[in-house]
Amino acid sequence: MSIWTTIIGSAAGFALGGPIGALVGGLAGHAYGRMRGDSGESDQNAQRQVAFTIGVIALGAKMAKADGVVTRDEVEAFREVFHVPSAEVKNVARVFDQAKQDSRGFEAYARQLGALFHDNPAVLEDLLDGLFHIAKADNVYHPAEDQFLGDVAEIFGFSQAEFARIRAGHVGPDQADPYAILGVDREIADGELKSRYRKLIREHHPDTLIAQGVPQEFVDIANEKLAVINDAYDRIAKERGLN
Repeated sequence: MSIWTTIIGSAAGFALGGPIGALVGGLAGHAYGRMRGDSGESDQNAQRQVAFTIGVIALGAKMAKADGVVTRDEVEAFREVFHVPSAEVKNVARVFDQAKQDSRGFEAYARQLGALFHDNPAVLEDLLDGLFHIAKADNVYHPAEDQFLGDVAEIFGFSQAEFARIRAGHVGPDQADPYAILGVDREIADGELKSRYRKLIREHHPDTLIAQGVPQEFVDIANEKLAVINDAYDRIAKERGLN
């Protein structure tokens, strides 16, 4: 079942509360009475998927304001990440515009998402990956966007070192450093390196993330994350002569 059917057709958004619930209510309210319960999703799973999706749109909208230039590139980037059907593009733009105009800051959205996924840091990391994708949509990674993403990461509970690792897979000079991508020191022992690699693969496998509340539509970003992790490990393994 598509996440867009869930958002429009379920009561999940109305149980979320907070700024994310308000955005979902504004989007789905007109269809609530007609389509309630049609999605077939469990309440908890539907809530988490809806929160994840709307949260990325909302934080993407807030980030668009961070660099002072609000364009439609962010919506288009989100459409790429989530394979938004043509019929739902206007709904995505509607949420984007609502979040952009909301007087509340990004912190409220980040705190709600951080609380909802506090026991699944890999989900929050993949949410950050989606935001990086949106930030790079206009081919400019602005310092204000970097500050914004760093602040979101801090609210999510990531340390500066963990944020540096996440960022290394997307932008900056560390993008070429496989050790930075895996978040390990160059002096790490081979056995510990392999354990770290397997842990990252396990945590960021699409099936694991979907089970924890990441929508099916996010699979491409999850697969891209795996590819970056695999490439980083392969480069180190070749350098060290590991099998």
